[in-house]
Amino acid sequence: MKRIFLLSAILLLQCNTSEQKKNKTIIKTDTIKVHDPVVTEKEPTRKIETEKSIAPAPSTKIYSNERFKEVTVIKIGEHKFLVKGKGQIFEAAFSWVIEDGHEELKKGFQMTDAGAPEWGNFSFTIEVEKKRPNSTLNLILFESSPKDGSRQYELPVVLN
Repeated sequence: MKRIFLLSAILLLQCNTSEQKKNKTIIKTDTIKVHDPVVTEKEPTRKIETEKSIAPAPSTKIYSNERFKEVTVIKIGEHKFLVKGKGQIFEAAFSWVIEDGHEELKKGFQMTDAGAPEWGNFSFTIEVEKKRPNSTLNLILFESSPKDGSRQYELPVVLN
């Protein structure tokens, strides 16, 4: 009888110990640590004064397609234009051509400040004069195919 009592006491003690371990585990897994948020302050942006401030007019058209977005053109001189926008371009390099409906007047290439898949910013000026007074100048931005060099994702932009 003493053995049965002793055996029962050991079993109860073991069960109680196991239950305490489970409760400790539950308490540990239910504990949530809260971290204070980290707040960083940005330095105030500084405006750089220039001799001539160039800002798009309220009626400026914005052009976009799959690879170019927020593209604007501002006329800054009689035959000079400022082109700004963003591009999601393979290796950040894209090309452009200016046409008047009959022939190519000028062509070149530019870079964005980041390659795909990021949207990189670009800004450049071009100077071009019409050969025919009644013609319309079109700037065509495009990405060259890495396979064969053909034009992809053309974005026509009017320059008048």
